[in-house]
Amino acid sequence: MDGLGDFWAQSDLIGRSVTALLLAMSIGAWVVILWKAWVLHRATGDMTRGVAIFWDAPALQAGQDRVATSDREGLLTPMLEAAFAQPAANTLESHGTAESQVTRRLRDALHRALRHLQFGQVFLASVGATAPFIGLFGTVWGIYHALLGMATSSAMTIEKVAGPVGEALVMTAAGLAVAIPAVLAYNVYGKWIGACEAELEGFAHDLRDMALAHATRD
Repeated sequence: MDGLGDFWAQSDLIGRSVTALLLAMSIGAWVVILWKAWVLHRATGDMTRGVAIFWDAPALQAGQDRVATSDREGLLTPMLEAAFAQPAANTLESHGTAESQVTRRLRDALHRALRHLQFGQVFLASVGATAPFIGLFGTVWGIYHALLGMATSSAMTIEKVAGPVGEALVMTAAGLAVAIPAVLAYNVYGKWIGACEAELEGFAHDLRDMALAHATRD
């Protein structure tokens, strides 16, 4: 702690700004990591359970009611509403074929669900891509700042060189410590979201066939 305190005390505005930025990025990344783990865990369970209880329902309305009680992330319910919605009269949508109407509504609902699941992925990717370079910049600036201080010192010893330089090198390690969890989470969540997307696409395809069959009977 003394080394970090000395590093902070000896740093200038730029060095402290880099340290604060890395700290903010680390906190933000871990908040997103923990939040997305919770959201994706709930979404996966709710989708598996919701699809099963929908197809096990005796009627369409009963299936919609069952899904609504278990769809905590709001992924399946909008798709059900989109599949069986009726377009307003005298609109461009109402002039399209039943197939095109259902396809468009389900596509829009699917895209909204995926946007919800993918929220935070860009932030994790940005942190993983930039944090190492921010840490490296902090190291370079810290070494430069330390060398300037040594140039004004009357006595030059290995201890006076190694201490500030070693403390500056910690910034590179800090950048990696911020980036690595973000990159790993981004990759894991990307695969998780891909599995959810496949499940939603399959459900949308089945709903489309069901909605068209209802439209034909009506």
